[in-house]
Amino acid sequence: MRLLITAGPTREPIDPVRFLSNRSSGRMGYALAEAAHAAGHEVLLISGPVTLPPPSGIQLIHVETAREMFDAVRTHLPGCAAAIFSAAVADYRPAQVVPQKLKKSAATLTLELERTEDILGSVRSQFAFTGFLVGFAAETENLIAHAQDKLQRKGCDLIIANDVSQPGIGFDSPENEVTLCLPGGTTIPLPRQSKTSLAHELIQFISSSI
Repeated sequence: MRLLITAGPTREPIDPVRFLSNRSSGRMGYALAEAAHAAGHEVLLISGPVTLPPPSGIQLIHVETAREMFDAVRTHLPGCAAAIFSAAVADYRPAQVVPQKLKKSAATLTLELERTEDILGSVRSQFAFTGFLVGFAAETENLIAHAQDKLQRKGCDLIIANDVSQPGIGFDSPENEVTLCLPGGTTIPLPRQSKTSLAHELIQFISSSI
């Protein structure tokens, strides 16, 4: 099958030297891409800025901002049997990008922010994708409730939920512990393990569900 996977953070510029971003390392998305390739699938990986080496045998597209990731997904999604959205896309960006470096002057600084494109939420409604749709929910409270809500709002077939408030898992960690949230309220907890091992388990589950 042909799979599209997104990974890593996005960066939303404030001025030529500063940006808004998050703690995503891209490890989970890259592990998923490598596991899918090892399982014999054709993989397209759309990645925000990370420090990870490019995976071998995988088509890799580099992006910086949420808008660039949105455009890349829209372009490359047709023909994919499944799409896995593991990227931690910024929810907001500065409404205006200052052309020169902001100088430290006043005691406080106020930034006006605007919503970024809802990539996962556009897959069904705007891109008319009919394949197997997988999203991630990184939460700090009410994990299952928030994940099930996201599953319904975004039209997903699967949400992979993880509690990033727990030490040693999630963002910028080699390990993760997740719960699979499926339509109808079904949940399947997967134990803490390396992201590499977890990725193989997830790809096997997704492949068997299509």
